[in-house]
Amino acid sequence: MTTDVTDLAAVRAEHVRNIATTLRDVRGPLLPILHAIQEDLEYIDPADVPVIADVLNLAVAEVHGVVTFYRDFRRAPAGRTTVRVCQAEACQAVGAEALGEHAKRRTGVGFGETTSDGAVTLDEVFCLGNCALGPAVQVGDRLHGRVTPARLDALLGEAR
Repeated sequence: MTTDVTDLAAVRAEHVRNIATTLRDVRGPLLPILHAIQEDLEYIDPADVPVIADVLNLAVAEVHGVVTFYRDFRRAPAGRTTVRVCQAEACQAVGAEALGEHAKRRTGVGFGETTSDGAVTLDEVFCLGNCALGPAVQVGDRLHGRVTPARLDALLGEAR
């Protein structure tokens, strides 16, 4: 039995509508709805935006603007492993900017993108709370401090 793409889209739209309807009465519902959708469905699909807008009686442009403004909202599925490189000031003072550029070269993707094999999503973050041990990198759920380019290469190798 094959599942039609249209059927999957309809199922997703109904799930998004249910989440939005459940949360629409909370104060300032848009962000909680977006977070709930991303938690349940991994990302905010562009097709989700008009559904959310309809439930909240907002313009599609308003919802789209929020989704695209906040870096935390993905518009495509993440890779199997997310690698987050801190780019905050404390980490920048000890080489995080160069480490981020190294990560981009090694993975072949920019921040917010996923490798073509779906193995790694590279993200920048503006504090991992590990300032004394910068530059800091988070691979999956694990935090690493004093990461050098060589150490990052090893972490990326493990992530793939």
